[in-house]
Order: sequence, then C-alpha cells, then structure tokens
Amino acid sequence: MAPTWLDQLERNLEDRLNAFLRANPDQDRLLREQHLQDRQQDLNRRRDQMQSQAKDLRRRLLSLAEQVQAWSERSRKARAAGAEDLAERADHHVQTLMEQGRDLWSELETLGCAFQGLDQQISDLRQQATQQNQGRSLDEDWALFEARQELEELRRRQGLD
Repeated sequence: MAPTWLDQLERNLEDRLNAFLRANPDQDRLLREQHLQDRQQDLNRRRDQMQSQAKDLRRRLLSLAEQVQAWSERSRKARAAGAEDLAERADHHVQTLMEQGRDLWSELETLGCAFQGLDQQISDLRQQATQQNQGRSLDEDWALFEARQELEELRRRQGLD
C-alpha cells in the first residue's frame, strides 16, 4: 500500500527534526535528557501507585484475617452450644473468607514482582543518566549549560516562565 499524505508528512517532520538535532547537538542532548527525566518521573509515578495498591491489599488482608478469626470463634461457640447447622454455616463463611485471602495474597505477590521490575527499570535509567553525564567533556557540559541559559532567556522573553 502506498504511503498516505499523513505518513509522508510524519516522515518529513521526522527528517527535519533529525537534521536539526544533527546540526544542534546541544539541543539533541537536552532532548535526550528531558526524555530520560520524563521516563523516570513516569516510572516513579507508577511506583507510587503500586505502593498505594500494595498498602490497600495489605489492609484488606489484615481485615480478612480478623474476620476469619472472629467467624472461627463464632463457629466454636455455636458448636459448643450444639448449634451444628449454625457452626457449619460459619465454617463455610470462614472458607470463603480464606479463599478471598488467598486471592488477595496472590494479587500482592504479583504486584511485588511487578514492583521489582519497575525498580530495576528505575535503577537502569539512573545508571543510564549517570553514564550520559560522565561521558560528556567539559566543553560539552559548558555548551549544554549555555544552551539551557539561552532556552531560559527565550522563555523569559516570551513570558513562558
């Protein structure tokens, strides 16, 4: 299938951006650094969400454990009083609560594995950013500093600050 006008436009814009970045390595560096910062912020946001989910799951597990304990005690009381039917219903409820607890525990384990993966991504990004910064010469750092200063000046002049 022939490329559409939108595909051609996108390719043209991408070619122009690449040409601009080749001609302005400082801007390319700024763009890469901004991309790393944005990615790290996104990962940190996801990490915070996962921590909140884990906290909620732990709270729900504790609540279920308290309910299991309470209903187990009720079952014992009913059995001791000879109310076997009531004790059986309480036992059934305890089993249902325990199944819910196993499901929540499984969910918490899955979340823990995802959290470890996310932590590894964050660590990799930090290492990548550190390597990028260490790989620059003093001249490159100075050029980057000047580019940032110029960008800030442009923002101030255009009232974007």
